[in-house]
Amino acid sequence: MNLDRIDLNLLVYLDVLLRERNVTRSASLLGITQPAMSNGLRRLRETLGDPLLVRTSEGMAPTERAQALQPLLRQILSSVEQVIEPSSSFDASTSDRVFRIMTSDYGESTLLPRLLNRLRKQAPNVVLDIMTPSDMSFTEVEQGLVDLVINRFDTMPQAFHQKTLWTDGFSCLFAVDNPISHNFCLETYLQARHVWVSKTGMGAGMGLTPKDIKRLGWVDEALEKEGHQRQITVFTRHYQSAVLMAQQKGLVATVPTRAATAHSDNPRLIIKKPPFHIPDFELKMAWSPLLQHNVAHQWLRNLIADVATT
Repeated sequence: MNLDRIDLNLLVYLDVLLRERNVTRSASLLGITQPAMSNGLRRLRETLGDPLLVRTSEGMAPTERAQALQPLLRQILSSVEQVIEPSSSFDASTSDRVFRIMTSDYGESTLLPRLLNRLRKQAPNVVLDIMTPSDMSFTEVEQGLVDLVINRFDTMPQAFHQKTLWTDGFSCLFAVDNPISHNFCLETYLQARHVWVSKTGMGAGMGLTPKDIKRLGWVDEALEKEGHQRQITVFTRHYQSAVLMAQQKGLVATVPTRAATAHSDNPRLIIKKPPFHIPDFELKMAWSPLLQHNVAHQWLRNLIADVATT
């Protein structure tokens, strides 16, 4: 097959079709008519000798061949973008671009305030749209629908680019009038009532119970290795809520140290090192390979990396 006989614009059509799985929506995104998109799909099928998308009870679904082609297609289009995009096409000082960042409450409270201070000085018109990890899946991030994901990860797709921003440990927060404050040790820690905070993975979360040790995360897994289990009274997905709850008499919140020390000037709270070993974790920044060579995106990644180390 000769390349000069292939309309390479069809690759763009195919990329959008496989992402949207809807001809009408794909046509709208590309700014063409639905008949033109349908014709493009027909030509793609003829060229590749495969239906590519087939109708099912749940809508259009990609064939096995289409699923295999999708990552290769994204690599091709990303390389083309790198070739044609000007190297100096982004001026942060005048840009009004909206960057979408998906991060947990931990990242939002520890990193983003410092990032906003930098943006006010270097890019006052840039806008941040902050999303939670439950808003989208890894697949949608891979498609470039989000600029960056900043979080702690157990697993991550191999295709993603990533950078470690910092390493953090854990600290315990409790009220000054909490009886545990007079004798803080493993025994009294286990006797206390605890606030559990989500490690917040990707995708919609499910409900938890104190018996779900393998799903509860680093703190409870570390305790289990020592043959112990804490008494969890409340589950929350927000570190700020955990800090507020820790101010109640009798409750203890074990949270990342950077989240805890942000409240070191609160006279109602005591911050202590946990009475058992909890492994450190890494806060990482990850992004789609489709955005690797985008100049504006490179600027944002470099700024965030610099903010994280200062």
